Order: sequence, then structure tokens, then C-alpha cells
Amino acid sequence: MELRIEDMTCGGCAKSVRQAILSIDPNARVTTNPEARTVVVETTATLAALQQVLDEAGYPATTKTPGTALRTL
Repeated sequence: MELRIEDMTCGGCAKSVRQAILSIDPNARVTTNPEARTVVVETTATLAALQQVLDEAGYPATTKTPGTALRTL
């Protein structure tokens, strides 16, 4: 799933985003791109869970491609 995170603007932000996602799914595959402000996640977590943990970390996320299904590991 690809998410857009407007507030992810640097490597430090990307690290925080990655850590937030891994806190709910330690086996997730996370690829961040601060320049594009996107993150690609392969996870068993739900979109709602991802959005909640990212909101709590201060990085609200929206789906880049609406209707995209979650890819599970």
C-alpha cells in the first residue's frame, strides 16, 4: 500500500514513520521516500491501524491510491 505523508520531509521524519509502522507490525516491509513524501508498506496491519499509529506519531497519512488493497507478507 502506498501512503502520502505531507509532513515527512527529511530522513529523520522517514525514520520516525518507519518506527511507528514497525511498532504495530515488526515484520512489515517499509520503503520511505521523503522527497516524494510517500511510504510503501507491505504489512498485515489494517489501513486504519496504520493511519492511527502515524497520526499518533505526528505524521498523518492518506492513501495515495484509493482502493488499493493491502499486500500481506
